Amino acid sequence: MELKTDINVSYASDNIRYPKERVPDVNISEWNVKAWKGEKIHNQILVWTKKNLPKVRIIPGDLISEEGNRINSDKIRSGFVRYVMTDEFGEGCDERTPDKYRSSLVGDPIDIVDVIDVQSFTVQPVWISINVPSDIKAGKYRGTITVDCGSLFDLSVTLTVADHILPPPSEWKFDLDLWQNPDPVAKVHNVSLWSDDHYRLMRPYYEMLASSGQKSITAFIIDQPWGPDHVYHRDPAFIKWSRKKDGTWSYDYSVFDRYVEFVMSCGIDQRINCYSMITWDLKFIYFDEAKGDTVSVYAKPGTQTYNDLWEPMISDFTKHLKSKGWFEKTTIAMDERDMEGMKAVMALLKRIDTGWKTALAGNYHREIAMNIYDYCVIIHAKFDEDILKARKEAGMPTTYYTACGENRPNSFTFSPPAENVWISWYAAAEGFTGYLRWAYNNWTEATLQDTRYKTWPAGDCYQVYPGPRSSIRFEKLIEGIQDFEKIRILKEKFIKSNDKKNLDELERILDLFTLENIQKIPASDMVNKGKAFISKF
Repeated sequence: MELKTDINVSYASDNIRYPKERVPDVNISEWNVKAWKGEKIHNQILVWTKKNLPKVRIIPGDLISEEGNRINSDKIRSGFVRYVMTDEFGEGCDERTPDKYRSSLVGDPIDIVDVIDVQSFTVQPVWISINVPSDIKAGKYRGTITVDCGSLFDLSVTLTVADHILPPPSEWKFDLDLWQNPDPVAKVHNVSLWSDDHYRLMRPYYEMLASSGQKSITAFIIDQPWGPDHVYHRDPAFIKWSRKKDGTWSYDYSVFDRYVEFVMSCGIDQRINCYSMITWDLKFIYFDEAKGDTVSVYAKPGTQTYNDLWEPMISDFTKHLKSKGWFEKTTIAMDERDMEGMKAVMALLKRIDTGWKTALAGNYHREIAMNIYDYCVIIHAKFDEDILKARKEAGMPTTYYTACGENRPNSFTFSPPAENVWISWYAAAEGFTGYLRWAYNNWTEATLQDTRYKTWPAGDCYQVYPGPRSSIRFEKLIEGIQDFEKIRILKEKFIKSNDKKNLDELERILDLFTLENIQKIPASDMVNKGKAFISKF
């Protein structure tokens, strides 16, 4: 399209990543939206221009109902979307060089600056969020969002608040598990690992994660659980293992204790998933006092070497967890390990204490499916219906995950944003209790400029950015989780009131969310159809 006027401002779809140097085909000045009390909703504004625009800023106004009820402007937040380099799926999990796959600029990080300079002949997206108060009265609220580009552009907002309440994230039933890593926070902010400054800087990241309904603390009980070349930074041990000169062991839990207490204080406190008793290279690192150095030992699960290494630790760890009151919420977690290894680990744990729980993200194994407490299967796998029913009745987290091997749905920086919403609709359709992704914040070398990495599709290593800065991906993931909660609440209501008509219609919509359909139908089409049904209530 031709750029006809000097300055242009419009609402735009939040399901599209608009190119930085292409004139967008949009002209929307009104945002009509329906939301539940307690819900977070969002939209996108675009600014594009023929001339440089210094110090562009967003000025939200109050939203006021005809009865005079008010949603204050501080409930409306804006963030300028930054552009980063991305690539394409290619072969998924493979060795990558910058010239192997087609690269491009995409909008994803949501910046934390209040004003921004917009260059001529570029597009500047703005992410708009409204946090609807849970105690507001139902009704229609109107107001404006003003874009100050030197000239003022007013965009109208009409928000219809439904007479439904979405619970706060701490009460969401959706089992979200984005694995955390404290080391990149220290590295990016240039502070010492485990220092007071480190904990201070980590807090907003973990509070942001808690606000998405995160349930689990990711804890590394050994050094480098995935091996030494897993990520750009490190996976540091939270427990110091020391083998004494007389052959006995000591374990220092001081970092583990402080870290767990810290994450719980941020609002993530339901589970502690400890990685791991099976590393990817079967090597385990500890400090050897006799050698005065750190060493590693190869130990395969089920062997005497393995048992000699782990039985003293698990015995001691069990006592420590019970003294802290954490044993019941702790699991020993494994990532994509085989069934024989899992059996060996579970047998060792049960020898120490029959109350031990395990977690696994990996393939489906019916034989051990009722023995794993927190079981997450890869998206192309499915639980048998009787196992799924039994696990859910027992209150076991029963989830699925996507990784570098799935083109769609996924949450790479090149993925359509609606796929991050689709993920939770698929969970609802298949009867999963939630979703797992391996990395919340495993940042790479120049995260705010380039999301590509040497081994995985761009953006695979994280969902948010240093700052902390949220992202389009992360906000859309939250949107989907909110939809999951709405589906759950409405389904319970339909069943209680014997509303077979609406229950059947909801099930027909959920039947659309299949792995076959996501390969040929845009995620946004399915999601919008589902949202249209929800908006009737």
